[in-house]
Amino acid sequence: MVNHETVDDLDTGLSPEDFAALRENLREQRLFRQEQLHQLSTAAAARADAFLDRRAASQIEVRVKLAASARMVLADVEAALERMDQGRYGSCHLCRGPVGRERLTIVPQARYCARCQQVKEAAR
Repeated sequence: MVNHETVDDLDTGLSPEDFAALRENLREQRLFRQEQLHQLSTAAAARADAFLDRRAASQIEVRVKLAASARMVLADVEAALERMDQGRYGSCHLCRGPVGRERLTIVPQARYCARCQQVKEAAR
C-alpha cells in the first residue's frame, strides 16, 4: 500500500492526486518500454535470417542501443514504482531530502533532487 505520509513528510509538495497521477504516468511508461523492448526483439529476430550487409548491421547496432536505453529507463521506472510502494518515493538517494514536485512532474522516476543530480553529473 502507498504511504502518503512519508511523501507528505518529505515536503515534496505532492498532493495525493499528484502522487496518483505520477504513479499512473510511471505505469504507462513501464508498459511503453515493455512494448518497445518486445518490438525491438521481434524486429531483431526477423532480421536474424536476413543477409547481413552494411545497412543491416547498422540497423542492428541502432536496435541494440535502443534496447539498452529502454531497459535502463524501464529499470528506473520499476524502481520508482517500488519506492512508491515502500513509502520512499520523493526522497533523494544522496542527501535524503525531498525531490521537489516540479522535478518529479518532469522526471517521475528521479532518484535525486536537482542539486544532487547536478553534483552527480558534474562528477562525471
